[in-house]
Amino acid sequence: MVVVMPAGHTGAFSPGMQRSQDFQRDFVDDVMPYVEKNYRVRKDRASRAIAGLSMGGAQSLDIGFEHLDQFAHIGVYSSGIFGINGGFGGSSSEPPWEERHKAALDDAALKKDLKLVWFATGKDDFVLKTSQATVEMLKKHGFEVRYEESAGGHTWLNWREYLNEFAPQLFQ
Repeated sequence: MVVVMPAGHTGAFSPGMQRSQDFQRDFVDDVMPYVEKNYRVRKDRASRAIAGLSMGGAQSLDIGFEHLDQFAHIGVYSSGIFGINGGFGGSSSEPPWEERHKAALDDAALKKDLKLVWFATGKDDFVLKTSQATVEMLKKHGFEVRYEESAGGHTWLNWREYLNEFAPQLFQ
């Protein structure tokens, strides 16, 4: 397995969708082709996973569901769709995430070979409600989502454990 960990910050700090779109474009147009050209990797959907923690979890959701035909495994640690239940990220002038991804969310063919959608969040994490609301929204659209809550909060201790739990479930 090749693990690629690009920096999720593209350009100057600015909250919201534009920043996520910039990273998504960089990831899909530059990072993925670079890896495929320079490393011996499989390029099929079943051999690809995307995962991230915190901001990277939200980016993984954006990339994974925008390109659901390319990823069979999606992991989200201490994250979700910011603004899904109000609060941080909920005041965008853009259409809601669910509306922007409606085609992928309701496409039965894309769900067919999706192997794993996995979420984990600490019970004391400030994004707990965001994670829970995201999981419920995905289930509403017919996705089988594995969701775990751990002790603790938005910390490296949890994220290391989540990676340890997520990775063995890949490519089975």
